[in-house]
Amino acid sequence: MTSQTAPRTEAPTRLRRAITGPLLFAFILGDVLGAGIYALMGVLSEKVGGLLWAPLVLALLLALLTAGSYAELVTKYPRAGGAAVFAERAFRSPLVSFLVGFSMLAAGVTSAAGLAIAFAGDYFSTFVDLPTIPVAIAFLALVGLLNARGIRESMGANLVMTAIELSGLVIVIVVVAMFLGGGGGDLSRATQAPEGANVALAVLSGAVIAYYSFVGFETSANMIEEVKDPRRTYPRALFAALITAGVVYVLVGLASAVALPASELQESSGPLLAVVEATGVSVPSWLFSLIALIAVANGALLTMIMVSRLTYGMAEQGLLPSALGRVLPKRRTPWVAILTTTLVAMGLTLVGDLATLAETVVLLLLVVFLSVNVSVLVLRRDHVEQDHFRVWTFVPVLGIGSCILLLTQQRPQVWLFGAILLAVGGVLYAIARWSRSRTAARNDRHDRDGNAGHGHTTGRDNSVDGNADHTTDNDGNVDRTTDNERGHRP
Repeated sequence: MTSQTAPRTEAPTRLRRAITGPLLFAFILGDVLGAGIYALMGVLSEKVGGLLWAPLVLALLLALLTAGSYAELVTKYPRAGGAAVFAERAFRSPLVSFLVGFSMLAAGVTSAAGLAIAFAGDYFSTFVDLPTIPVAIAFLALVGLLNARGIRESMGANLVMTAIELSGLVIVIVVVAMFLGGGGGDLSRATQAPEGANVALAVLSGAVIAYYSFVGFETSANMIEEVKDPRRTYPRALFAALITAGVVYVLVGLASAVALPASELQESSGPLLAVVEATGVSVPSWLFSLIALIAVANGALLTMIMVSRLTYGMAEQGLLPSALGRVLPKRRTPWVAILTTTLVAMGLTLVGDLATLAETVVLLLLVVFLSVNVSVLVLRRDHVEQDHFRVWTFVPVLGIGSCILLLTQQRPQVWLFGAILLAVGGVLYAIARWSRSRTAARNDRHDRDGNAGHGHTTGRDNSVDGNADHTTDNDGNVDRTTDNERGHRP
């Protein structure tokens, strides 16, 4: 893999470039660490018993393959919209671009819903025993308000919460080490698979669940317009964050298996709290529950930041209604996109099944990752002026194979749920196209009437939305900004 020094010139954007290298590292690490490790260890133990570390190692290796493809494409085309932008360039099809972007969007809001349910479970009930769904909905409302306040405020909150959630995982590792040193625990459990299970198939099946704990790195692609010097900053932050998370996860997996039998881990929706309590070390349950709540909250916040920016980016591409591209004048945050995605996540909390939501997230993201890995190979013939990160060719090839392998492990119920979400996306796409066609036709008639009355042409280019001025940035990307959107510029 290679990376050359990039020029300091940055592509123009309506968003504020406020994210430095350390903040981006914290963003990715916080999103990955908050993506399920506090909630899914019990679910994972059902698949692999005490071999919790094995699917985590496999999932990390598979995630690094696709991360390499992201590093190349994000630094080559540093625009909000992420995988949808790459798909549009590679396949030249608005429909394919929309479906890829919508898969990412659906995965994001589904993940946020799952994290909200995890937030409202055993960890929250340590303090107050309230119904899960109302708590989850109220939690998402608070996340939406912080998201709308501003990217700098959100990233500052993330920095604090990432440090806290990392400390919680370190506590698990340290107290189990002390427990083991005092003669407690059972090291042999870390090598025990479920009775009668095929170990290879069990680990592969577990990797589908474990992969959910690593998702989150892809969300950073949609923040790239807010990153300073993205071509140098992005690859370093991406790989450093993933490897850091992987090391911590493997140690937590080993600690969990040593401290408790798989059967006891499976019984709790707050498995790491159960691990800490099993050691008998004097760490108050309320303190660890608070740390876990902060970790889950951080994951939800960063996920909702991503989906709102993705929605904004797709609106800028013309794949979603232009109203979703509206930005608050002072805060410069995409408020309509934030409001819409928050409401959808609230609705998905009604599903209530964390395992199904987690597997659906993985399914949708595998579709996105498959597209990204193919796009790297297709876009090798598209040369840009700026230097960018370049991954070895075998990496996206292996990435394609890994995505196909993991897709074969999904349950029929999860495929059905994913298909329903994509069908909803197809309907939204058709509505958006119809609406834009009507707007274009109306503006064409208006221009013809105006030209006939005044005897001259407007010089406007109506080829996209019927009312768009086109400018091209130094990456060769076309900026399509409607008169309506321009009225909302700060």
